[in-house]
Amino acid sequence: MSRLALLGGRPVREKPFPRWPVFGEEEEQALIEVLRSGKWGALDGDRVKRFQERFAAFQEAKFGVCVVNGTVALEVALRAAGVEPGDEVIVPAYTFIATATSCLAVGARPVFADVDPETMQIDPRDASEKVTERTRAIIPVHLGGHPADMDAIGELARKRNLMVIEDAAQAHGAAWRQRRVGAIGHLGAFSFQSSKNMTAGEGGIVLSNDERLADAAWSIHNVGRVRKGEWYQHERIGWNLRMTEFQAAVLLCQLERMEEMIRLREKNAAALSRLIEGVPGIRPVGRDPRVTTHAWHLYLFRYDRQAFSGLPKESFVRALQAEGIPVSPGYVPLNRNRAIRRELAKRFGVGEEAVPPCPEAERAGDEEVLWFPQRVLLGSPRDLASVAEAMDKVRRHARDLVRASAI
Repeated sequence: MSRLALLGGRPVREKPFPRWPVFGEEEEQALIEVLRSGKWGALDGDRVKRFQERFAAFQEAKFGVCVVNGTVALEVALRAAGVEPGDEVIVPAYTFIATATSCLAVGARPVFADVDPETMQIDPRDASEKVTERTRAIIPVHLGGHPADMDAIGELARKRNLMVIEDAAQAHGAAWRQRRVGAIGHLGAFSFQSSKNMTAGEGGIVLSNDERLADAAWSIHNVGRVRKGEWYQHERIGWNLRMTEFQAAVLLCQLERMEEMIRLREKNAAALSRLIEGVPGIRPVGRDPRVTTHAWHLYLFRYDRQAFSGLPKESFVRALQAEGIPVSPGYVPLNRNRAIRRELAKRFGVGEEAVPPCPEAERAGDEEVLWFPQRVLLGSPRDLASVAEAMDKVRRHARDLVRASAI
């Protein structure tokens, strides 16, 4: 095979993977209809109301409240759950920073739990050890679209009287034991940001099966008003966090494609797993058998540098990217994030020595775990085969890269 692209050879792929987002005439027509209606905000039109009802039903929840983005959805959910300044919230160390900053936004302290090395989801056993008398809630993150262990999280919450807020930003359509995520806990938060499996560029939604909590979320996102109350009747502190009719119009169209795209990603993820399992040193991250639908926002896999002549993870990433494969090195664990550490020290007096290590999350971030974005799973069989081909090419020429980096 030719030399590595990083060393001047021809890349495995020069054609890009399928573009994202996927859209068509339906979205175009829906946007034009909103534009011409003159009803652009949720207070005037009906599309936000229709979408939040339909998406809640899609995720098997009773209530939905649309907001401006997924980070705000988490913050609204925390406030609706009664999380207050000084409370503690258990969050996984391996997740997007918004899971932790939403806690800081309401004055709570995020406390980091390690992850299960097999699935990369929050480890309920480690989470249980982090609970104190100040712990008010736990946020299981359905990382990559793989549901967290909601059985164990639910049991922990019942024993310790915790609120469960699902971070389902990456888990549209995912299901745990035949039940779709987002309202298995007390509240759930989804994102419709540009990269997500359903997108309007930005947007979010809070789901719940508890009418009291849903009413609280609705009030918070609508400047403290109450349902069926007077216009200037503000019963709590809230903000204008409402979604626009334009976003909801796009999302109603996106929702129509969801079932088909879930099936396609599941099919292609299984095919990709079979392909890359044939590459020494590469292993897909595990799937809990109780996960009945994986959303596959991310395809996570493990990298063993010893099978690649000791090539460091960051060098493997650069080499694979040069071959035309859109691979990501993944997250920096939040217990190591400098901005988070500064806030913990400033707000709560938590020094670096008081932030416990999360060895599995740290090993994943430093050495082992990488991912492909969901658009890779929208490709053809040839597209998927090129991923494994590029991986094996890098493996077979890894020694050349190691030598080159030593010069």
